[in-house]
Amino acid sequence: MPDPRLLRVLVVDDHVDSAESLALLLTLEGFEAACAHDGPVALSMFESQRPHAVLLDLHLPAMDGLEVARCIRALPGGSDVLLVALSGRTRDTDRKAALAAGFDAYLPKPAEPAAIVRLLERLR
Repeated sequence: MPDPRLLRVLVVDDHVDSAESLALLLTLEGFEAACAHDGPVALSMFESQRPHAVLLDLHLPAMDGLEVARCIRALPGGSDVLLVALSGRTRDTDRKAALAAGFDAYLPKPAEPAAIVRLLERLR
């Protein structure tokens, strides 16, 4: 059974190895981490697991990360979650589009693990 004291983080990335590696790192840092590899699964997991934070790749199959973010924000509890965009694109227009879609933060890939942990630590 999950520890209710742990902060729950959903890692969403279609690159399975990247998602699993980040989830493992977060687990070692004291978070409860789960992975999804596309938008529809991420939305289903968001509703069933109610994470405190979602680390979301912007370029996903089936639904892009911007659409997933808008859907999460529209769900009950979606306005309370920390949404962090992860993207290989570093243009200012990409960052602005992510923030307009409801993301709280935008990190370029590959994101520094320490930067991710610092963002998540704000929730403790």
